[in-house]
Amino acid sequence: MSVQSHVAELRKKHQHLSDEVERAQRLPGTDDIAIAAMKKEKLRLKEEIERLSH
Repeated sequence: MSVQSHVAELRKKHQHLSDEVERAQRLPGTDDIAIAAMKKEKLRLKEEIERLSH
């Protein structure tokens, strides 16, 4: 897998997580810990995308 295709896959995962976080935040009773974990994973993906892009 090339670096570009890997970055593209990471971006897809990041966008999917972003959508999941938004959805979870709109639902009442969603576990704040689960949302925090998704946000942390989203940040990890963003940092890896930035690292591989430069």
